[in-house]
Amino acid sequence: MGETMKSVETEGKTVEEAISKACEALQASREDLDIEVLTNGTSGFLGLVGGKRAQIRATLKETAPPTNVSDDQTAQTAKKTLQDLLGLLGVKAVVDLKEEPERILLNIQGDGSGLLIGRKGQTLDALEYLINKIVHKGAEDKKRIVVDTENYRSRREESLVRLAHRLGEKAKRMGRPVTISPMSAHDRRIIHLALQDDENLRTRSLGTGLYRKLVISPEKKPS
Repeated sequence: MGETMKSVETEGKTVEEAISKACEALQASREDLDIEVLTNGTSGFLGLVGGKRAQIRATLKETAPPTNVSDDQTAQTAKKTLQDLLGLLGVKAVVDLKEEPERILLNIQGDGSGLLIGRKGQTLDALEYLINKIVHKGAEDKKRIVVDTENYRSRREESLVRLAHRLGEKAKRMGRPVTISPMSAHDRRIIHLALQDDENLRTRSLGTGLYRKLVISPEKKPS
């Protein structure tokens, strides 16, 4: 098969008609084409004789190739990116890769794991945020990349679920909202999911920015 056509010259009664033919020939929308008008169409005397057909040259604009990157390629890129980041931080560690249906899991194994977790996982969150931004670069169809070490994520999730149920019961018992200190969107989501089936409670985020407070409120019964 030959190469895809990138440029074409077309003609029509008007420039617009010539452009329409070029779009059809190149199988592209007008926004994707650079148009050079070679000759403007003229209708001639009384629109009958002496008219000239419009001629244009249409060229496909240079665009980045479609990002049809496979999950495997994305996972390998994510692993290498994390390894490079750790190297820049002076951390000697091995990154294990595990691909799951809904996410790509990067597990850091090394002596500096405790340091990489940070207070309430904030350092780990920052690494995860960077990796997602660097690897995906605004891609629409993206699988979430999770960065973990020492099984911190699952241990954190278990403790947050316990916290959610404990504070949820407190809010119902006291009959007023309970506020949790600022936490990441990932942690807030765990709290929300843990309480979403309790019809007597509702949760909402308070504030702006990456880290926000979470409010657990008892639902008021209709009088």
